[in-house]
Amino acid sequence: MKGLAGQIALAAIAVAVVVALVLAIGTLAFSSASFAQLMVDNGETLAAAQAMFEESVARFFVAALGVAALAGVALAIFVGRRVASPLREVSDAAKLIAQGDHAVRVRARGPEEIRSLASSFNRMAGEIEEQERMRREFVSNAAHELRTPLTNLQGYLEALRDGVMTADRGTFESLHEEVDRMVRLSRSLDALAEGDVAGRAAGELREIDLRGAIVAAVELYAAALERRRLRIELDLPAVVAARADPDHLAQVLANLLQNAVRYTPDGGRIGVSARRRDADVLVTVFNSGPGIPAEDLPHVFERFYRVEKSRDRASGGAGIGLAIVKTLVELGGGHVGAESAPDATRFWFSLPAVA
Repeated sequence: MKGLAGQIALAAIAVAVVVALVLAIGTLAFSSASFAQLMVDNGETLAAAQAMFEESVARFFVAALGVAALAGVALAIFVGRRVASPLREVSDAAKLIAQGDHAVRVRARGPEEIRSLASSFNRMAGEIEEQERMRREFVSNAAHELRTPLTNLQGYLEALRDGVMTADRGTFESLHEEVDRMVRLSRSLDALAEGDVAGRAAGELREIDLRGAIVAAVELYAAALERRRLRIELDLPAVVAARADPDHLAQVLANLLQNAVRYTPDGGRIGVSARRRDADVLVTVFNSGPGIPAEDLPHVFERFYRVEKSRDRASGGAGIGLAIVKTLVELGGGHVGAESAPDATRFWFSLPAVA
């Protein structure tokens, strides 16, 4: 019995055994011998001998109770300390986390239940530390994304105010471009926030024609594909159905195709495929071009995260598209993932299949 309940039960049994042994030994051995000796030495009557025996038994009984009580207290102190010490450590660590020390961890020791508590606490602390890291990066990147167009706008306006720049069509187009960048960022944040709120409730899932949804999404990028001489390859079953929110699916496909078009070199290749598995449908969007470094791959679905080594701010978006993809796919009961090689990148997501 390794658990806390088992240890307490063992302690109680041990106390009972100690009491039984002390009483048995005291009454049957010491009291009997003492009584016989008293009879020989004093030659008392039967009544007197009986009284003396009872006195002897009472004396040993009191002694036995005292020993049993001491043993019980000692065992209770032992078990209490064994339980209280790791609990106190967890409590102290929780206070440190509340004060902002998210790197604190506790040792898994003591009874099985306490070790399980310590392991759960350490997992929770790790998640809090990771969420805090993501929060800091989110705030920093959001501030940067806003700062860049605002700084440009400020520069243009100051130049116009001071007469350094003339208010011609090109100037207004530049101003409009910066404002449009801020509007896109705002809309992306709204979409992400809506996904977070909607994630608390079930989405409106219904049976859809996945092949038709993919073909329709690809047709929206026909002009961009032709302009940059990008070759699109579709590998879709004749009939493939899935359960999804149509609006969410359209946005997921749009974001993944937009990424593929943006980061595929002119004359490159993009592929979209879908295949039925046991319980879901797997959709994959592939594009040729610079891959994503292995150290960055686990973070591509984080908000505002971008791979600056290969995807700079001039050609990249706000770094929210893939976070929106992850939110919407998981809202529909699916999963997302990414794989990358030096010359290709593949994003995939799953949708519940229609039974």
